[in-house]
Parts: sequence; C-alpha cells; structure tokens
Amino acid sequence: MTKQEASKFYMIPEEVLDEYAAWGLCGEVKKVMADWKYDDQDLERLSMIMALHDMGFANADVEIYMRLLLKGDSTKPERMRMLNRQRNKALDEIHLRERQLERMDYLRHEIRQNK
Repeated sequence: MTKQEASKFYMIPEEVLDEYAAWGLCGEVKKVMADWKYDDQDLERLSMIMALHDMGFANADVEIYMRLLLKGDSTKPERMRMLNRQRNKALDEIHLRERQLERMDYLRHEIRQNK
C-alpha cells in the first residue's frame, strides 16, 4: 500500500504518516520507485498507533508505547501500566462528566419546578 493509499484508507494526513515514519516506528516502510510502500506489519503498527490516539494517548506517549511494543514481551508490564494510567484518566473524565450531568439535571429540575 502506498502512502497515499494508506492516507485515504485510514483517513490520516500524509504529513502524519511522515511523522510516524520519522519516529522510526514503521521499520519496514520502504521508498520504492519514488513512493512509500507499507507492508502488512507496517499497517498493523499504523492501526495500533491510530487506536492509541483514539484512546486519548498524546503523541509522545504513542511513540513511547510503540517503541516498547517493538521491543517485545519483556515490555508488557510497562505497556500495561501505560494502559492502566490512560484507563484511569478516561474513568476520571467519565466521572467528571457524570457529575456535570447531575448538576445540569438538578438545574433543569429546578427550572421546571419554578414555572
């Protein structure tokens, strides 16, 4: 798959693909006949990168996670810690939003009662 095809398929700007390649995370990315070629392993890594971004990981954390992933099974405990931290952040955000909704519902209730 070319860079343009990967960009369209994953809906990722080509500049972002260039950034990922610059990180050295897609080690199998090759420049062939003036165009990038991604193999299946590169596409799996790209999918993981996109999933990490979707989970709310910052660019720096995505890079750290991917470097750990490429090092192999010995990094499972650190990757699990990173996922747990991100999960806790997501839960904190959910709880904050729940409290906000409760407050809004209270105010809505008050407005309805005072008609």
